[in-house]
Amino acid sequence: MKKTDYLYGYTPRHLRIGQATIGNLARGFGRVRYYGIENIPLEGGVVFAANHFSFIDPLAFGGICPRRCYFLAKTEVTSAPGLAQLLRFFGTVPVRRGASDREAVRKMREIARAGEMLGIFIEGTRQKTGVPGKAMPGAAMVALQENVPVFPAAVRGSESWKLWNFHPVTLAWGYPMDFSGLPANSKGYREATVEIEREIYRLWTWLGEVQAQGRPRGLTVPRPG
Repeated sequence: MKKTDYLYGYTPRHLRIGQATIGNLARGFGRVRYYGIENIPLEGGVVFAANHFSFIDPLAFGGICPRRCYFLAKTEVTSAPGLAQLLRFFGTVPVRRGASDREAVRKMREIARAGEMLGIFIEGTRQKTGVPGKAMPGAAMVALQENVPVFPAAVRGSESWKLWNFHPVTLAWGYPMDFSGLPANSKGYREATVEIEREIYRLWTWLGEVQAQGRPRGLTVPRPG
């Protein structure tokens, strides 16, 4: 059992059940289509960074990802009856409302250091405009402090998804970003954050082209540059 399993009370069996359940729900209710899943590193610590429009986003990404991804969520969300058990099995790590940023950062670094995938929505909250927002430095900070890559991704369509319309949701996984050449300080965090934000916006823009083509299967996510 890995350190993260011990700390957060998960077992591999719990996580397999949770991921399979949520993955099926996301595919059915979100009509999810995804690209670039072959790009996901299957081992080692990594920070997964994506934009965020809807509560279905972590379900879509985490349920389809071929490895477990630990997302942080407010304790109020993870304590809801029924939802609490499902999210726990899914690998969600609770953070108390009002808790210090230091506690949240400690948990994030702990996950990456244990060789796991840490899930972060870079804007820090859902965006209401239908366009990715300004990136916060959390993903860059953990990546630089723990010397792990950032794995960027984008979601499109979830801004229009509702329980009553099941609007199609489309995901794109990009390519790992290595920031080992940057210093682990505020300057390095800023530079890495700008690059992460730019890459997620590029993936999101590409998804717009994919949607305009009717979301054909078998496309390869273009590399940056």
